[in-house]
Amino acid sequence: MGDLSTTLGDEDLPGLPLRRLRPYLREQVPEISDPRLRASLISGGRSNLTYLLTDGRSRWVLRRPPLGAVLETAHDMGREFRMIDALHPTGVPVPRPVHLAGREGESVLGAPFYIMGFAEGSILRERDQLLSVAQPADLARQLMRTLASLHDVVPDEVGLGDLGRPDGYLERQLDRWLRQVASISSPLLPRFEAIADALRGALPQTQRTSLVHGDYRLDNVVVDADGGINAVLDWEMATRGDPLADVANTLVWWDGMRDLDSPVATHPGDVPGYPAREVLVSAYAEMSDLDLSRLDWYLDFASYKIAAIFEGIRHRHDAGHTVGDGFDRLGPLVPHLLDSATAGTAGLHTRGRR
Repeated sequence: MGDLSTTLGDEDLPGLPLRRLRPYLREQVPEISDPRLRASLISGGRSNLTYLLTDGRSRWVLRRPPLGAVLETAHDMGREFRMIDALHPTGVPVPRPVHLAGREGESVLGAPFYIMGFAEGSILRERDQLLSVAQPADLARQLMRTLASLHDVVPDEVGLGDLGRPDGYLERQLDRWLRQVASISSPLLPRFEAIADALRGALPQTQRTSLVHGDYRLDNVVVDADGGINAVLDWEMATRGDPLADVANTLVWWDGMRDLDSPVATHPGDVPGYPAREVLVSAYAEMSDLDLSRLDWYLDFASYKIAAIFEGIRHRHDAGHTVGDGFDRLGPLVPHLLDSATAGTAGLHTRGRR
C-alpha cells in the first residue's frame, strides 16, 4: 500500500507511541498481539497520518488525525472506519476493517484511530510508477467504473442511510471550505469568498443522493500487479451527497494541475500514455444515468475545494503540525487552482442555474 517514508522500527514515531499502542492491541485486538510489533510512517499521507504495522508475518495499516488542531468536522476516524466496514461486503473494493478506537484512542495515541488490513499492490504517486502501467487507458476507465459502482450502492442497504445530511450538500460544502480558509486567517480569503459567491449564484440541482468518497483520485486507490483496483483508500471525507462532486474531484486531480511541481502526487494527465479527461468522463457516463451537462460547475467547485484543502495543509505544515516531505511546495498550487476556478466561474451566471 504505497512506499514507506521511514524504516520499520521499534521506537515511537510522531503521533504513534508504540510503547502505549502495543499493550492496548494485545488486549483489544488479538490478531495484533505480538510484542515485537514494529511501525513506519507511510509516505503520501497529506491529511490523516497513516502508518504501517507489522509483526514480521502480517501487515496492517493504522490511521489517525494529524497532529495539532484540526477542523471540527474533518478527520473523523469513526466515519472513515464505518464506511469501509459497510462497503467491505459489497463490490466496492476497500481494505479489510480490523478495529476502531474512538474515545479510548485518546488515552493511547492522544486521538481516535482505526486499523485496517494491508491492501496488496501499489499506490501510483510517482511518474515512474505511472509509466510502469501496461494499459493506462484501461486503468483510467476502471478508476471511473469503480467510482460509478460506489455511487450505485444504496446507502440504506448497507447501513449508511443516516450518514451525513444530504440535503443542501453543495451549499454546505461551499461554506465548510470557506470556514476552513477563514479559520487560518489566509491572505487568500477574499479570492475564496469571490469564487464561493459565484458558485452559489449558479448552483446546480443535485440529481441523486449517493455515497460519495469526497477525495476520489488515482493515488487514493491501490493498484494490483495486473493493473486492477484492489482497494479504495482515504474515506475521511465520505458522506451522502452529490456524486458529480466526486467525478469532478477525480478530473481536477487527473489533469487540473498539469505542469506544476506538485508535492502531493504526479498527475496522470502529465504522463505519456494516460488519456485525456474526456475518456474518464465517457467511462463514468457508460455506467451512470446522470446528466453531465453541468459538469463545468462541479469542476470549478473541485478546484475551489482542493485549493482550500491545500491551504489548510500548508498552514498546518508552517505550524509544525503535519508530518511529511514537500509541503513547502504546496503554496504555488493554491493560486493556480483559484485561477482555474475564477476563470470557470466567470461564465456561470451567463449559463444560468439548471
